[in-house]
Amino acid sequence: MLLCIDTGNTNTMFSVWDDGKFLAHWRIATDHRRTADEYYVWLSTLIGLRKFKFRVEGCIISATAPRVVFNLRVLCNRYFDLRPLVVGKPECLLPVEPRVDPGTKVGPDRLANAVAAFDRHGGNTVVVDFGTATNFDVVDIDGAYVGGVIAPGVNLSLEALHMAAAALPHVDVTMPDAVIGTNTVACIQSGIYWGYIGLIEGIVRRIRQERGQNPVVIATGGLAPLFDQGFDLFDAIEDDLTVHGLRLIHDYNKEMGNG
Repeated sequence: MLLCIDTGNTNTMFSVWDDGKFLAHWRIATDHRRTADEYYVWLSTLIGLRKFKFRVEGCIISATAPRVVFNLRVLCNRYFDLRPLVVGKPECLLPVEPRVDPGTKVGPDRLANAVAAFDRHGGNTVVVDFGTATNFDVVDIDGAYVGGVIAPGVNLSLEALHMAAAALPHVDVTMPDAVIGTNTVACIQSGIYWGYIGLIEGIVRRIRQERGQNPVVIATGGLAPLFDQGFDLFDAIEDDLTVHGLRLIHDYNKEMGNG
């Protein structure tokens, strides 16, 4: 059993891979104060409810929130008696190294997205990842991550708007019935929804112009389906893209004798 842990700024996903498929995905709020013991009690309870054979033989971690890595390492060391691979660390090998400015540290989730996108769609792809930030990850023809775009996430934008303007309420993200809102909530929903439709269309168009190519556009993240309601923004939506990339990176390191 392989345990893939994808830690974002808001949520952490634990995914269990065995017998050639993912058996389960579980989410928990990201909290650097959570101890290894708390992770284990939570995780073992969920695995027990699914009646899995509890034998973790490998673990790989992607963490955009660095402070949680220590306790996740302790979890793997103490309870599974293994040393996890941590994407982005020098000891974790990648099938193709990223081509970015010297000294640039690429987010491990973006590296995993690039590996997964290349595996499923070949080179020349753009991954739009809806998380705390909205990331655009550009993957070259050989599978290398070659850069991208970082924009504020949808929920982050809503929260900032609410905090900066006390009179404006916090609203749910949804596709509005009309562009022109006739009340405050509808106005905010329209601005967020159509604003992000325009942002996605505009950035992807400029990436195509800059590279002189027509890449496959893949969306991932919880809000991806919301922005794919008949607009042909994406060629595919893949909820498990990041953890699929983690699994591939783990397999590559195993093949190379590195874990």
